[in-house]
Amino acid sequence: MPRSSHTATLLADGRVLVAGGSGGNLLAQAELFDPGSGSWTATTAMKENRGGHTATRLENGKVLVAGGGGDLGLPVGSAELYNPSSGRWTAVGSMKTARAGHTATLLPDGSVLVVGGAIDPDGQAVLASAELYDPATGSWTDTANLATARQGHTATLLPDGRVLVAGGIGVFVRPTDSVALASTELYDPLSGRWTTVAGLGDARFGHTSTLLTDGTVLVAGGTAGFGTLLTSAEVYDSSSGSWTATGGMIEARHGHEAVLLADGSVLIAGGSDGNGQLDAAELYDLTGTSWTVIENMLSPREYHTVTLLSDGDVLVVGGSSGGGMPASAELYDSAGGS
Repeated sequence: MPRSSHTATLLADGRVLVAGGSGGNLLAQAELFDPGSGSWTATTAMKENRGGHTATRLENGKVLVAGGGGDLGLPVGSAELYNPSSGRWTAVGSMKTARAGHTATLLPDGSVLVVGGAIDPDGQAVLASAELYDPATGSWTDTANLATARQGHTATLLPDGRVLVAGGIGVFVRPTDSVALASTELYDPLSGRWTTVAGLGDARFGHTSTLLTDGTVLVAGGTAGFGTLLTSAEVYDSSSGSWTATGGMIEARHGHEAVLLADGSVLIAGGSDGNGQLDAAELYDLTGTSWTVIENMLSPREYHTVTLLSDGDVLVVGGSSGGGMPASAELYDSAGGS
């Protein structure tokens, strides 16, 4: 089915679960991609229509889907689990707070940290709250609030088990305001508390955040609001707690996707330049801290998904394109560069 704002999750057996999103209307439908055959197969639909939700593969191989925008555009608090063995969904405990535009991060102890988001369809009631999902009980508990309410941010698990939250959109003063954030915070699962750390050089939302092979975090692109698209990129070093500007992308973009490849480079694909969706893609080289243009995608797309497959290829699915939503999917051959 054509869809954007969906999720794509690599399963333990190498297949990819694509779930929900918008296909003109919100979707509950889910499907599976098999890299071996290159084919799609429908699987059981979710219990609830949703888009802009999160999907997290748990240690037991099941996939937790939580929140997102539901019918009538209102964020939901419901959550459900997909079992790849049975191909079925099971409802679990609802989050304490309905939210969309949040993040979900699998922690080292197997729990899932959900952070921020908004509780209204216009995104004006931005959240500072965070909560934890316990897979043993299927229930949620509150944890400490962020120092700064935010949605549309990124959350990255660091090698030491802490979670880095960066940027996003803050609390609106007026509906016409778009408050891009430069602030960043660290969550410590051991203490259950947040610490504010050095801010980004550029306030941004709609960016990507990627953990690199050396343990640093690359943040790239996004928008500062009001049509100000960014090419800038910066790297966070948890040992010093600081950000350092690195080479900027060749093309300014937001709503793009990023994935770490097997060779340690980062693939950036698609997004929007403010005038329309992009088919442009580029690679970040950690050793040279520089970007290289690569072959364009076959279709321009925004709010799509990119998934690193077990064989090192990258699966790109759906998204928005030219006012529509392509049902197409394509593969990037990281070895061949095409």
